[in-house]
Amino acid sequence: MKWQRRYKMYGYEGLERRTHLQRYSAELKLRAVMDYLEGGLSQYQIIDKYKIASTRQLFNWINKYNGHSSLKAYKGEAKAMTKGRSTTWQERIEIVQYCLAHEHNYQKTAEHFQVSYQQVYQWVKKFGDVGQNALKDSRGRKKAPEELTEADQQKLKMKKMEYEI
Repeated sequence: MKWQRRYKMYGYEGLERRTHLQRYSAELKLRAVMDYLEGGLSQYQIIDKYKIASTRQLFNWINKYNGHSSLKAYKGEAKAMTKGRSTTWQERIEIVQYCLAHEHNYQKTAEHFQVSYQQVYQWVKKFGDVGQNALKDSRGRKKAPEELTEADQQKLKMKKMEYEI
């Protein structure tokens, strides 16, 4: 049914598969939401009128509008870094404290410190569960001799002997 509607309105062009994200202006979003709220048109008529990708997209805009959020135009830029960077233990503590001071605003924290959203989220979660020591990076760390079990000590001795041979 969707294809039939699109074909009647736009011809073959309406049936083409989109290979990129459709961008909508804030004004178009607001007009579409207002048309829906006035009740003169159905959801399908609105998405056909404004060439909106789906009723789900329209529904999301309506929810934003009703939730008193602004309907912004999509500019295509990334909200936060997708790739993290190396940080020190002290820096991670500072990042977590900043995030907690700003009411768990992970996005703002990620942008402020130029780290990924996921890193901030995980550090705050670990900090809340275990404390500051959870933020230490123990990857590649060798255990102290007193921390080794008997089996680990035996393996280490064997490796030393193999190396000497």
